Order: sequence, then C-alpha cells, then structure tokens
Amino acid sequence: MNKLVLTFLVLLMLFVTGCSQETGVGQAAPSTLDQIKERKKLIIGTSPGYPPFEMRDKERNFVGYDIDLGKAIAESLKVDVEFKEFEFSGLIPALQTGDIDMVISGVTIRGDRALSVSFSNPYYTSGQVLMIQKGDKATKSWKDLDQPGKKIGVSQGTTGALLAKQLYKQAEVLDFDGFTSASIALKGGQIDGVVFDEPGIRMYEVMNADSVKGVYELISNENLGIAVRLNDFAMVNWINSFLYSYRGGAAEQASFAKWFQSNDWINTVEQTNG
Repeated sequence: MNKLVLTFLVLLMLFVTGCSQETGVGQAAPSTLDQIKERKKLIIGTSPGYPPFEMRDKERNFVGYDIDLGKAIAESLKVDVEFKEFEFSGLIPALQTGDIDMVISGVTIRGDRALSVSFSNPYYTSGQVLMIQKGDKATKSWKDLDQPGKKIGVSQGTTGALLAKQLYKQAEVLDFDGFTSASIALKGGQIDGVVFDEPGIRMYEVMNADSVKGVYELISNENLGIAVRLNDFAMVNWINSFLYSYRGGAAEQASFAKWFQSNDWINTVEQTNG
C-alpha cells in the first residue's frame, strides 16, 4: 500500500469518526429509563373503565390495581408519576409517538403486539369470559351463543375482540369503543353477550348484579404485561427486576387485597351503569 492511499484512508477514518460523534451515528438511542430519571417524572398511559385494574374515583383521580403498580414503579425510581388517559386502542400509538413512557392498562402480552412494543414479564394472569343478561337462563357456555341471530359485543382493539372474532362462526361480533359501552348495550338488549377479561366482568357484575352475570368458563388464559417502546431493553430489564421484588411483596399483597378481595371501594369510584 503506497503512502498516498494510506494517507487517504487515515483521513477518511477521521472524517467518519467526526461525523459519528456529531450526529450520534452508531450510538445507542437513549433508554426511556434515562429520560424518566432526567425528567424526574414517569408518564404512564392507561384506559380507565376496567375495574379493578384502572378506574377513576368520584374526584376523578386514577385508582385501581394497575394504578398502584404504576405508583410503586415511580416510587422505586424516586420520580413523580403522571397518568394519561386514552381509549384502549390509542395506547400503543401514544407509546410509539413518545407521548407516554409505558402502558399499564391490563394489556395482554401477544406476539402481534410485540412487533410494535416490548413487554415486561407478566404481572398478572387473566382470561376471557362471557357476560350475559341476568335473566338469561339458557346460556351456560360461550358456545351456546354461537348461532345465527345472536350478537356478541367486544371492546375494540382488545384481546377479547380478537378472540371472539376467531371463535364465533355464526353469531355476529360487534365492536364497541370500550367495555362500558358494550355492557350498556347488553343491559339494553341490543346484544346477547359481551366477551371481556374475567376480572373486569366479575367487578362489573358486582356493581350491576341486578342486570348482568358472568359465565365463568375461561375461554382463554392470558398474561398481562407492561408495554414499553420497542427494543428498549434497558427499560424492560429494569421493570422485570422491579417485578421480581414487587410481586408477592407487602405493597402488592395490600393492593390485591383491596381491589380483588374487598368490595369496599365500589361506592368510591365513578359508576358506569348507563
């Protein structure tokens, strides 16, 4: 290699190195974890209306099992926390555009969603069940409604919606903008059933025992996870480490007992009876 070629290569390497330092080429994008620490605030996206996971109380404060989890994460990070409300279908887009740092909203870990976001390890195991009118004596299983003329309501964008559209071959599956809207349609007789997460239906039945009831035959088993930006491995690793200590700990046990083993909170939250 002659001196002219060698000199050219050295100059080229210096130029590329300088450009990389100026533009950040080749450097890893900052993790959401770093941004949260610098901002000193954690911004969480959630979709109230899913008792007992996320709701609003009568003072319009966010409350529920997922809300307690979000507050515990912020406390562990020693930062403030802000919850932002979205329709469920708008949560992942909000995460992708950077409006929020993470989603804690009863989100089921699914392969198709994992193409758009990254998930933590599961923090709760749930499942889909059917809710029907209180006076329906004929329906004993979700399969009993799979017949022509029957209508099944689902919350658009949820796992229940996807599952119902796969399983119901003869009944008509109708999208609603949320679980509450579908439940109101059921109570009004516009539809024959609602497919949704088992904890949400149990709580809704408690609050509307005179009009609806659950058919607690699990249609599926699902794991709920915290969603963060795609491939933000630092954020995922931190959350997983946090969950190892939080799940089964004193704070989580107190939250579970409050929201799942007691009905004392029901009259403190916004009622969505329609």
